[in-house]
Amino acid sequence: MAARQKTFDIERFFQALGDSTRLRLLNLMGDQEICVCYFVEILGQPQPKISRHLAYLRNAGIVTTRRDGKWMHYRIVMPPNEGAAKVLQETLQWFKEEKTMQADRAKLTKACCVPGKFVALQGAPLPMLVESSTTFASR
Repeated sequence: MAARQKTFDIERFFQALGDSTRLRLLNLMGDQEICVCYFVEILGQPQPKISRHLAYLRNAGIVTTRRDGKWMHYRIVMPPNEGAAKVLQETLQWFKEEKTMQADRAKLTKACCVPGKFVALQGAPLPMLVESSTTFASR
């Protein structure tokens, strides 16, 4: 049986961008693949809440996952819709100018560089740069 191609839901896409926690998650991912434990530590939110928001981003077609043993890694993928991809790219660029987003990225950098200070992150895999996960090539 052939898999049905899921149509892009523009309303769900914009709803996914309409929540501050989900925007902060996207900001932390940027061009990296990140284990869920970093989101929990940096945002100071319970794991079930973070997972619920990540699932929303996955259902909107903005985020994909990869399991590595007990670790779940998340990264941004560009939506198949050209307009939505441009909106997402601009949103990711905008984060670089926002104080809250900059503070979150600074916490992530600190957590990656000094993981001993973050007990919950001991043994967790470091975020990994993902090639062209947020680039959009014009068709």
